[in-house]
Amino acid sequence: QVQLVESGGGLVQPGGSLRLSCAASGRFFSIFAMGWYRQAPGKQRELVAAVNSDDSTNYGDSVKGRFTISRDNAKNTVYLQMNSLKPEDTAVYYCHVKITYYSGNLWGQGTQVTVSS
Repeated sequence: QVQLVESGGGLVQPGGSLRLSCAASGRFFSIFAMGWYRQAPGKQRELVAAVNSDDSTNYGDSVKGRFTISRDNAKNTVYLQMNSLKPEDTAVYYCHVKITYYSGNLWGQGTQVTVSS
C-alpha cells in the first residue's frame, strides 16, 4: 500500500510564492510518474504539472512559466514551486502518483492554496 503525504499549502498574496511537497511511502521499487492536479470550487480537476521517471515534464497552460515541478527519487518526493501566484490559482491541490505505467492513479488528501489580498 502506498501513502502520499502533502504539505506546503496556505494563504498567500497575489504575486507571492508557495512550495508544495508530496512524499510517497510504501512497498514499491520506483515511481513512474508524480504530479499535481488542482480543483477549484465548481470546476473540474485539472493537471497542474507532472514529471516522469525520465524527468520529462508536462505543465498546464495556465501555469507555464510560473510553476516548476521537480522530484527527488531518493526521497520519493515531488515538489511544486509556485511563483507569481494569481487569485485564479486558488484551489485544492492534489498530489498524483502512478507507480508504474499500467498501475492505477493514487491521490493525496489535498492541500488548500488560497491566493488573496
